[in-house]
Amino acid sequence: MSTVRLESIRKVYGEEVAVDGVDLEIRDGETLGIVGPSGCGKTTTLRTIAGFETPTDGRVTFDGTDVTHVPPEKRNVGLVFQSYALFETKTVRKNVTFGLKMRDVSKTERRKRADELLELLDIADLADRNPATLSGGQQQRVGLARALAIEPHVLLLDEPMTGLDAELKLRLRDEIGSLLDELDVTALYVTHDQEEAMAMCDRIAVLNDGRVEQVGTAESIYRQPTNEFVATFVGTSNLLTGVARDDRIDLGFTELADDMRTTGEVTVAARPEDFSLGGPVDATVLETTYLGQRKDLQVELPDGSTITMQVDGDADYRAGDVVGVEIDPENVQIFPTGIRERTTALL
Repeated sequence: MSTVRLESIRKVYGEEVAVDGVDLEIRDGETLGIVGPSGCGKTTTLRTIAGFETPTDGRVTFDGTDVTHVPPEKRNVGLVFQSYALFETKTVRKNVTFGLKMRDVSKTERRKRADELLELLDIADLADRNPATLSGGQQQRVGLARALAIEPHVLLLDEPMTGLDAELKLRLRDEIGSLLDELDVTALYVTHDQEEAMAMCDRIAVLNDGRVEQVGTAESIYRQPTNEFVATFVGTSNLLTGVARDDRIDLGFTELADDMRTTGEVTVAARPEDFSLGGPVDATVLETTYLGQRKDLQVELPDGSTITMQVDGDADYRAGDVVGVEIDPENVQIFPTGIRERTTALL
């Protein structure tokens, strides 16, 4: 295991800036997730740690040692890709032992290590099978076992569950998350699936346009986003425009206290669960979406703005219904309009 640090990493391809001044730390034994929209620099960041990309500026360190120009094969990094990249001419066991063989580990030790991992991943009975005969979930386990066999300093997982069906993805999410905790391996987990990252990772880094917008636990990112981008990218947020003056924020349909005394035009980010029914503001239901345990309501407020709120799945609301709405000020976040960073919040 290692502590991995990216220090002011910048990667430029021609005139395109793929990564722009990224500072990140993957702590020893933690799983750090990276999320962000397509093209934000997630995979470039991972490839820079692996050694497949050399940064234009900045450096990469493993436990304080500069590995920026160390080739991939000398970094002892385990890789798990969405494509699995298994050798179909080799058995499952030989796929797992391949990296160990390249390191001149003895045949006896290779087999022992492979069998231990296959047992750990609950695929020991597949050791002599050809990977082409396995399901997607089984192949993903083989890929993970192969990456772990070399006892890597850091394990890099790049969209490892893309293409799997929803039920299998949910099961593997829990299994792999528990396994990473059990092995106490340092891991970077790149995914476009926010729920996946929130369920599996100790901390999450949100990237946008090659820059780190926020790093923190799933709860802190969800409840205390640093800016509008994070608030809308991670989960669902309703963005409401207001004006702050005299320790109050006027949203048009209601007012909120502003303990931090913001001034001027602001954007208030409120999660669907920050709204409740039975309040003093009359609103009109535009659309309902049944999602099992909950139902999402699209509601139009008196000023014409639209919000999403959540109610019990059995609640009987239909388009056209008029409901009383109230906003809970405790968890909403306030961003001065046009300012990149969050400067205050109602707490």
